Amino acid sequence: MHHIEDDILSHTESSRFNSFTGYQTLTEREESFKIKESMIVHCGFCNENWFQVSAVDREYMRYCRIVVATCAFGGGDDLHQPIGMTENSIRKVCYVAFWDEVTRASQEEEGNKIGEDNMIGLWRIILVSDLPFSDQRLNGKIPKLISHRLFPMARYSIWVDSKSQFRRDPLGVLEALLWRSNSSLALSEHGARSSLYDEAKAIVKKHKATPEEVEVQLDQYRKDGIPDEKKFNGKKALAEASVIVRDHAPSTNLFMCLWFNEVVRFTSRDQLSFPYVLRRLRPPGVHLFPVCARKDLVNSFGHRRKVKPLVKDAR
Repeated sequence: MHHIEDDILSHTESSRFNSFTGYQTLTEREESFKIKESMIVHCGFCNENWFQVSAVDREYMRYCRIVVATCAFGGGDDLHQPIGMTENSIRKVCYVAFWDEVTRASQEEEGNKIGEDNMIGLWRIILVSDLPFSDQRLNGKIPKLISHRLFPMARYSIWVDSKSQFRRDPLGVLEALLWRSNSSLALSEHGARSSLYDEAKAIVKKHKATPEEVEVQLDQYRKDGIPDEKKFNGKKALAEASVIVRDHAPSTNLFMCLWFNEVVRFTSRDQLSFPYVLRRLRPPGVHLFPVCARKDLVNSFGHRRKVKPLVKDAR
């Protein structure tokens, strides 16, 4: 799978696309769902001047094989130390937290300073500059959804939202959620709803997106033939994406690239676009585990602070 380079001639109607994402047209979007032996897709990092990390951090990330990742941009949530891991996992797993300078400053005010080894507890802190979006929620989707672009040699990754504390052994989680079920992507069923159309109503009601932008997304999904069904392959058609466990296999990488493109094109509410990509691609090896299993994986503390948006406009 080849990732497309930026083409300034292919600007689309959506202003949320920029030189980092590439300007995916609706035609290119449609072609990306047609599985071929070799494909060219948009998947971020079209312009290497965005999402900058130091050479030392880049070298560290290059040699991670198994990753537990989180992020906090805009001075958001505190850093919760993982618990429950074995000594074997501590040796083999990279625990990586992506911060920007705003988060570092707010954490230092509370006494949480990065050590000379770039660590806070078990977390390796990766400082990121030149974030590509003014919306910090979108910036957070980069390590969340396209981590294979950040960790080129990694075979597995586990994403944990910043509001949560990871409380299980990563190698045990991979065995339980991927290897035993022969899966390549695992995340929790949604606890409250089953349909993306019901989720859209909840998003508007909770003011997590405007009615207008949600309706644009739903209109496109209706045109693409996505039904208002509460089940998909016997499971809920809606997922809760605060924990994502994945094998960095080509099919899963493609799924995550297309999911990322949806949250850039439409709303940043990834729970709304996940069932769309799932129905369009129908990939093998997607494991939607029950809510009780997610609660066993993490302690959820909720979001502590409202993040600060970037003052500069995305280029």
